[in-house]
Amino acid sequence: MGQLNIIITMVLTVVLNLQISFVLAHETKVYVVYLGKKTHDHPESVTESHHQLLRPLLGSKKEVHDSVVYSYRHGFSGFAAKLTESQAQQISQLPEVVHVIPNTLYELTTTRTWDYLGLSPGTSKSLLHKANMGSQVIVGVIDTGVWPESEMFNDKGYGPIPSRWKGGCVSGELFNASIHCNKKLIGAKYFVDGLVAEIGVLNTTENPEYLSPRDFNGHGTHVASTVGGSFLPNVSYLGLGRGTARGGAPGVYLAIYKACWSQIGCSGADLLKAIDQAIHDGVDVLSLSLGSPNIPLNLETDVNLFAMGLFHAVAKGIHVVASAGNNGPAAQTIANVSPWILTVAATTLDRSFPTAITLGNNITTLGQAIFAGPELGFVDLTDPERPLSGDCAELRANPNKTMQGKVVLCFTADLNPTSMAVVNAVTAVSNAGGLGVIIARNPTYSLIPTPNFPCVMVDFELGTDILFYIRSTRSPIVKIHASRTLVSHHVATKVATFSSRGPNSISPAILKPDIAAPGVNIVAANRTGVVMRSGTSMATPVVTGVVVLLKSLYPHWSPAAVRSAIVTTAWKTDPSGEPIFADGSSRKLADPFDYGGGLVNPEKAARPGLIYDMTIADYVSYLCSTYYNNVSISQVLEKKTVCPNPKPSVLDLNLPSITIPNLKDEVTLTRTVTNVGPLNSIYKVMIDPPIGVSMTVTPDTLEFSSTTKIVSFKVRVSTRHKVNTGYYFGSLTWTDSVHNVVIPVSVRTQIFQRYYDEN
Repeated sequence: MGQLNIIITMVLTVVLNLQISFVLAHETKVYVVYLGKKTHDHPESVTESHHQLLRPLLGSKKEVHDSVVYSYRHGFSGFAAKLTESQAQQISQLPEVVHVIPNTLYELTTTRTWDYLGLSPGTSKSLLHKANMGSQVIVGVIDTGVWPESEMFNDKGYGPIPSRWKGGCVSGELFNASIHCNKKLIGAKYFVDGLVAEIGVLNTTENPEYLSPRDFNGHGTHVASTVGGSFLPNVSYLGLGRGTARGGAPGVYLAIYKACWSQIGCSGADLLKAIDQAIHDGVDVLSLSLGSPNIPLNLETDVNLFAMGLFHAVAKGIHVVASAGNNGPAAQTIANVSPWILTVAATTLDRSFPTAITLGNNITTLGQAIFAGPELGFVDLTDPERPLSGDCAELRANPNKTMQGKVVLCFTADLNPTSMAVVNAVTAVSNAGGLGVIIARNPTYSLIPTPNFPCVMVDFELGTDILFYIRSTRSPIVKIHASRTLVSHHVATKVATFSSRGPNSISPAILKPDIAAPGVNIVAANRTGVVMRSGTSMATPVVTGVVVLLKSLYPHWSPAAVRSAIVTTAWKTDPSGEPIFADGSSRKLADPFDYGGGLVNPEKAARPGLIYDMTIADYVSYLCSTYYNNVSISQVLEKKTVCPNPKPSVLDLNLPSITIPNLKDEVTLTRTVTNVGPLNSIYKVMIDPPIGVSMTVTPDTLEFSSTTKIVSFKVRVSTRHKVNTGYYFGSLTWTDSVHNVVIPVSVRTQIFQRYYDEN
């Protein structure tokens, strides 16, 4: 009996397994059948064609009707239907079918710069004319040197060199001081001893360079010409961005201090020597398109010494402008955070270089490229699906002969504008005999100039559309047109992805960056004519040019006064009135940690109304409020200094901003403004408090006269939040109906002080 039960059980098991196999073989699930472009204009006819396709396979009209889930009949032709795996395989073999895929579940988830900023030479009332093009101001540029033959450094129309100038030019490799300097380029020196002491004698065979002020890299030449290059009409880069190239202050005197070296960098020791020399030589403004590491200050580090070297420059009345860094869009990546430095973020212009990509289905997508042409006619288009993943970074490591004679689409998630993923993709496709590459990525504004080999950038959405076309077409093809220049207000202004962001991790109550300026695809001089470059390095000399003009107009204004004028008058929208966004892994409205006071507005900065001024005593109070002690500050100032006890509050530093990183209950802080407008003026306060924060200003009206030019006010800030929050943003404005003096306000509630939250 027991053996019989075992036999019966085995038989039942075999029968059951056969039934399960039969059911599985005939189990249906939803498949999407893509047929490509519609062959009928009428939607009902399209649907009927779908049914006719299914009827031989399914048998009856009823079964077809029960099977079809959707009929795609407007933008393209296709349908979703419940099919078995076998039926899906059969239908995929039909000649009219492009693709059959299982249904997938998704989870819920410069030639333009100055016109753009309104700084045109067109009228006698413009800042450019009032400031006489920046004449009589000397700018020191600490960078990679200069290419003196550039026409943007010609000295036509220049008079004698200012008698106060103590600097000069130094000869070296391919640089003759008596020939290459002139009445515009009045200084050129180089500093390499610190680097040599660190790494040994420079091997200019392995790392090509000139042991002289001559610029091998081109970076310093670009920066210097953006600050004060002479007018150079009818220039373009590869036919794009055509116009008149010039610096922000074309009449300025330039002094070049080469302390940075190609492929190696800048030695802190050399930078300090360059700063020291510039102070001695008598520069009025220092422009530094370089960043210091974002680590806590320590008197024994080069980082702090670099900042303190600039402190000494400011103490001499020299205006210091420096870049925010290119480590965005992550928070707390900002560089050059000392309060005596004017720190510059980068935005786009209202200019782009649309490059048409026309697919074989006659759909045209506009990417971005610097592609001079000629146009690439219809050629094969592919994505390296197998054996590669489609990741741009993998193309070079896995050369694929299937790319020969084709345009290749690849994807990269790397946000770093200096990433080699794009360069590697271009190299790999070119070496494999490919004809071009389309890069799908997050926007970084790092376009690679390709005179004859198209490298077109699109975002992930457009890249996915192109990928769908490739996967749904048997013989995908593409045409790539030459890039063209598009200007004016059709192109929105955005903070560039690469631009480093606040908050300031070293001194959180000091807002950084201070200001933003165009730094994407800026046309300026280099060793072969003009070139486009992007970075906060390019934005910095734009603001330096504005500083020069303000210095010319108001020669006795302090660096803090000029910084205040620039910050408090900045655009919060772009010049056309559209919101400024900040690009990153996702796009958002820009806030003070993206662009400081906003986008620099040169003409308004010349008429600020009120300024938030500071002297060296204010900076000493700042040092006292930080980790500096009496001894170290005394050493910095070369005189005995005793900090008050208790320490002064950093919140009272007279910045044109209010940043409170750790508000628990309430705090009261002080600001002081100086009237630089009409003598008899009355200003009233307007408050736009951050969310969940209350602000009270006392007094709420400021009255100025011939005897009252400086007035202080207090700001009481309290929080209504009951938990630790992130930063919320607002503003405080003084207005006399003519001038609107706006400072950004950033407040973070910290009920638990000094608390780090992973959530």
